[in-house]
Amino acid sequence: MVFQQQLNFATRGRSTTNITNEIQQIVAKSSISIGTCHVFVQHTSASLMLCENADPDVQIDMETYMQHIVPDGDAMFLHQDEGPDDMSAHIRTVLTNPDVTLPVSNGCCDLGIWQGLFLWEHRTHPHQRRVIVTVQGE
Repeated sequence: MVFQQQLNFATRGRSTTNITNEIQQIVAKSSISIGTCHVFVQHTSASLMLCENADPDVQIDMETYMQHIVPDGDAMFLHQDEGPDDMSAHIRTVLTNPDVTLPVSNGCCDLGIWQGLFLWEHRTHPHQRRVIVTVQGE
């Protein structure tokens, strides 16, 4: 059996949004008890991150590190059509993950106790982001 649904998220600019509960709700709605859940963000300047969910400092530290290795407005970037965060946002997405596949057990994503799934907005301004969730199994 296959079940698919689109989710829409409003980001507030460069930040992370915990989307674990929304994904778990879709898996429950699918009535699939064992299989896989594939999550895909349909954008080139946002990504997904399976990360620590207990301490928000982890997401802050991830962003601090990313700013260090991919600074906005670097003179080496030719593509800056939409501002100094344009190319850096694309690079951040390539370095991270536009998709994640999670195991489904007992009708929910079988995550570790400290794991959460986050939508990571790489642009500095708010955006609307589409996420496709596909659950397959039995």
